[in-house]
Amino acid sequence: MTGPNLENRRGTRYLMFDPAATIADVFALRCRTSPNAPAYREFSSASKEWVGYTWREIGDKVLRMREGLRRDGFQPGERIAIMLKNSSNWVLTDQGAFAHGMVPVPLFVDDRPDNVAFIINDADVKAIVIDGEEHWKRLKTVRDQLAPLKLILCMKSVIDADEPRLKSLSDWLPAVAGIVERAPSTGSDLATIVYTSGTTGKSKGVMLSHRNILSNVESGLCVYDVYPEDVFLSFLPLSHMFERTCDYYLNIVSGASIAFSRSIPQLAEDFRTVQPTIIFSVPRIYERFLAAINEQLKKSSPTKQKMFDFAVKTGWAKFEYEHGRGAWSPSFLLWPILKKLVAEKLLARLGGKLKFAISGGAALSPAVAKVFVGLGLPICQGYGLSEASPLLTVNLLDKNDPTTIGTAVPGVELRVDENGGLLARGPNIMLGYWHNPEATRAVLSEDGWLTTGDQVQIDERGVVRITGRLKDIIVMGNGEKIPPVDMELAIQLDPLFEQILIFGEAKPYLSAVTVLNDDEWARVAAANQLNLNINPDRNQGSTCQADGSASDKDKNKDRERDSNKNKNRDRAEKFLVQRIAKQIKDFPGYAQVRKITIAPEKWTIDNGLMTPTLKLKRVVIFKKYASAIEDMYKGHT
Repeated sequence: MTGPNLENRRGTRYLMFDPAATIADVFALRCRTSPNAPAYREFSSASKEWVGYTWREIGDKVLRMREGLRRDGFQPGERIAIMLKNSSNWVLTDQGAFAHGMVPVPLFVDDRPDNVAFIINDADVKAIVIDGEEHWKRLKTVRDQLAPLKLILCMKSVIDADEPRLKSLSDWLPAVAGIVERAPSTGSDLATIVYTSGTTGKSKGVMLSHRNILSNVESGLCVYDVYPEDVFLSFLPLSHMFERTCDYYLNIVSGASIAFSRSIPQLAEDFRTVQPTIIFSVPRIYERFLAAINEQLKKSSPTKQKMFDFAVKTGWAKFEYEHGRGAWSPSFLLWPILKKLVAEKLLARLGGKLKFAISGGAALSPAVAKVFVGLGLPICQGYGLSEASPLLTVNLLDKNDPTTIGTAVPGVELRVDENGGLLARGPNIMLGYWHNPEATRAVLSEDGWLTTGDQVQIDERGVVRITGRLKDIIVMGNGEKIPPVDMELAIQLDPLFEQILIFGEAKPYLSAVTVLNDDEWARVAAANQLNLNINPDRNQGSTCQADGSASDKDKNKDRERDSNKNKNRDRAEKFLVQRIAKQIKDFPGYAQVRKITIAPEKWTIDNGLMTPTLKLKRVVIFKKYASAIEDMYKGHT
């Protein structure tokens, strides 16, 4: 295959392929080009060790996967769902499907059974690959809704005599590959259907072609140097295009290797073990690492705290100077010492070998970026969406401004509509939404312009700055417009506020629902004598007599206890409102939070309040706390 001459700045060529190539073609070419090079690493729960696979080893297994699909009568173009954690088995299934011309439909590994059933029926999925017993127990609850499935393939052995479609991989996978031939697909054909994890309503299936995805990989490799010796640490879900394109498919073209993290709770240890050179992450991961650093600093001496602050300040000023946005300072002469004494020790938490990091999926707080950049780790913020495969813009290492989302990647055109909304066009833009022409027409024009839903400003250099989300702008009762995300990012710089959402549409003032950090609240509450348990035992009740009626004495005790509880809560909420005010003091006077509700549980993916990429589902959370939000406006309608 011939095609674009992709070269990085050292002149190292990546795989070359023409526009008609499929992802299966590119994967096969990689396996032939560097068969003995390391491809993937993962932790084996059996041996308790990290194990690796070469391109030849994983490629041979992919061909066996393809043979199994052919043997069982699956046809090119039919859909196969993947419900696995990031692993070599995810690659095996994805590439095996591509090799046979099938269309993978990735599912979030902990998705709700009813949503899985919806996707299976909406996409007419013929096969699904799951991990094992735990997944099957959940899917059994919607077994009657899984009629399209012909095969339920488990990575681990699962026994269920009542389900003939259930097979274990070890029993199902053919021993040999069979005849090797090119899949009957072209670059313009449908490659995958990715169901967007929207904030409300049923998900829509984004249709992406092989060319959509591969052109986006090419764009990324035109602006960043990635080499075969580079190591990626994969921890965002492969069910999302950010991780899938920028980590997984990009590594195939570049020849770099991937280590699959065990889990988010074990991520810190995996960083130290794997020592990645490049990572792609959402802002929440950087925020967590910064929170850990801040927690350690609290236990350090004032001298160490001042040394940290000075190192970050000096490193950031040096970064700004190198980018032509600041003046030279004599403090830069101290940077080699500060780097050794402070920066390198802290960045060792991330393995110590990172060349750069990419942030996407949500807005990165400039304050968070400033710390990491100040310590010497370039974080380049990018922007995109699943409908764009996903990359649209990114900051460059030599032109990096963390307050922006950078410039358009090669091949992508951008423009701003009359409402300030960002439009994008390029070879990476989706084919449309699966069986949903009305939704497609709403965001995709006949001449290929995609409506992103974000408001932006683009300067004369082509640098893009997000100014708001068209659907996330709060218009208060007085007509003032508030960008809640910006305020929420500012508030979350205080480690006390683990999660927060601001409300106030058509209201006289702003209110907020927040999840507090348990450890930080315990410290703050003790220091300020705030007697409030933010996770009350819901099983506690009033003391009652045997006949079910409370005595007068007990009633008085209940009233006194409730009165004290209300006073404690009011005092705590007043304290929190004042604490929030300090974080948003730079916002306009009308943009102030006057009421707050403390949520009793964290908002997670498991309880349906976060998307797989750790974005809060604003509409869902609003519905869940609708009564509490209404209470915060009583008497002020």
